[in-house]
Amino acid sequence: MQRRIGAVGLRAAPPLWSAVLAVLMLGGALGPGYVLTYDMVWVPELTMRGDFWGTGSSLPRAVPSDLVVALLDEVVPGMLLQKAVLLGSLVLAGTGAARLVRGPGLVGPLAVATLYVWNPFVVERLGIGHWPLLMTYASLPWIHLCARRLASGERVLPQLVLWLAFASLSPVGGLVAGVLAVAGVAASGREAVRPLTWVTGAVAAVNAPWIVAGAIHGSGTVSDPAAVALFAAQGEGVLPPWAAVLGLGGIWNAEVVPASRTAWVGLAALVLVAAVCVAGVRPWRRDAARADQVALVVPAVLGLVLAVAGVVTPGGVGWLVAHVPGAGLLRDGTRFLALAAPLQALLFGLGVARLAAVPARTPGVALGTALVLAPVALMPDGALGITGRLDAVDFPEEYATARQALETSREAGHEGDVLLLPFTSYRRPAWNDGRRTLDPLGRYLPADYLASDTLVVSGREIAGEDLRAGRVTAHLATLDAGELEQALADEGIGWVVADRAASDALAADGVDDDRYGTEVALPGAEVLHRGSLLTVWALPPSEGGAAPSPADRRPLLVLLVLAWSMAAGTVVAAGLGLARSLTRSRQMPRDG
Repeated sequence: MQRRIGAVGLRAAPPLWSAVLAVLMLGGALGPGYVLTYDMVWVPELTMRGDFWGTGSSLPRAVPSDLVVALLDEVVPGMLLQKAVLLGSLVLAGTGAARLVRGPGLVGPLAVATLYVWNPFVVERLGIGHWPLLMTYASLPWIHLCARRLASGERVLPQLVLWLAFASLSPVGGLVAGVLAVAGVAASGREAVRPLTWVTGAVAAVNAPWIVAGAIHGSGTVSDPAAVALFAAQGEGVLPPWAAVLGLGGIWNAEVVPASRTAWVGLAALVLVAAVCVAGVRPWRRDAARADQVALVVPAVLGLVLAVAGVVTPGGVGWLVAHVPGAGLLRDGTRFLALAAPLQALLFGLGVARLAAVPARTPGVALGTALVLAPVALMPDGALGITGRLDAVDFPEEYATARQALETSREAGHEGDVLLLPFTSYRRPAWNDGRRTLDPLGRYLPADYLASDTLVVSGREIAGEDLRAGRVTAHLATLDAGELEQALADEGIGWVVADRAASDALAADGVDDDRYGTEVALPGAEVLHRGSLLTVWALPPSEGGAAPSPADRRPLLVLLVLAWSMAAGTVVAAGLGLARSLTRSRQMPRDG
């Protein structure tokens, strides 16, 4: 009985510890309200719309994540769903990472879980709002373990496919998960040709929606090469870019880098983690099979290479981004550091276990405890919602009023998309404590919307890929009154929503650019709502018909339907396969 209780305790400790770390890291993000930070924008109800299928004019960066959220928040309120995603991702990450360590003892698994949850990559991606990538990150240990079991002949393909689907809610996430899965099976060589074929097909199937949606946009899938230098890995304090990358940091946006990473403690953390990882190399090489080692080393090396490529060869990456459709995914190379994290966490855990296994029990326990807690102690500002950066907030009541006004207009037969003004990507709403976020209005409203995809990084403007948004920018800068209304209607715009606070903020910053439409006049449009924050207009219908869009390419739309069908069919088949497997395993004892 005592042994059974001890075994249960060993299994339960990593999930419980991961949950403690997750709650400590998220802090105020778990309170009432919504976390709005950079690319993470959740709303009370995300209405299903055509853009979520990849038929809009912008690149399918949120395919299929937006569709999944829109479906799930029909059952689970958006506020609870966001918290479940953030908390669940961190707990799954630590629990899965702990399973990478084999053998007795608890200190190794707890050390792996700590470093895998509490590191610069996780904190910085939380700060910049890359929640789909964090879901990918959480799934990587599980994907590796399933891939190795599949390569050895176990029937775990359904589990692996479901983890791949969980990880592939964004293009980069799908690539990262696919690389680790394929490498995990291919490491076994010729013995695993058949499972490798199945895994490769599964990776292609679950990623088909965004791949085909991207193909619909044709030449619009190339990007501005100037973005490479701006999105390349950056140094953090005394750490040059390559050193920051080795510590799983180096994100391009300095605003989301914890202050501890820019001080000498950041260097101390890197040296400590590196030294402990070196101590873990020997037991790993001794105990792990060669194929298991290859399955982690190859993706880790690839991730590190991609992370520093923008620094080492900016011209080469810039050429790819400018000429190869879809290569823009490489410009923020530090996202691929997720591929290196499982190996680093594993070596750290093995190193901690080795250093803690000293002859004198008390010093060993003390040293092991100190090393387990070291990642937290050396980056304390990762706690409490990254020191308040992730605090949840409520949307202003006027947002609901504007949504209702637009809903009423749609029910009356008015059609089109929503144009959001000022025509800029990000906002700093006072009700969000001045924290930068993508304009939440588009997601809050019930219709497809057009927002600018032009970015401004370090004062430099990066051209977007959305050709329709480019035309609207030109219209705002060159046309007035009736001509502007007609041009917007011809672009398929049915409503215009202006954010007064955002316009005032641009004016306060000295930005006076007609392209943003901060002082737009629409005398022929119907005012549906005018409040202290927002103004909503309904434009007169177009007289000449809407401009052609990617959605008018019917052959490509057929491919898009097939892609979604393939992805959904693969996930459903995997779910049914897992259910059958669980049923058989429950019946086996009774049959015997």
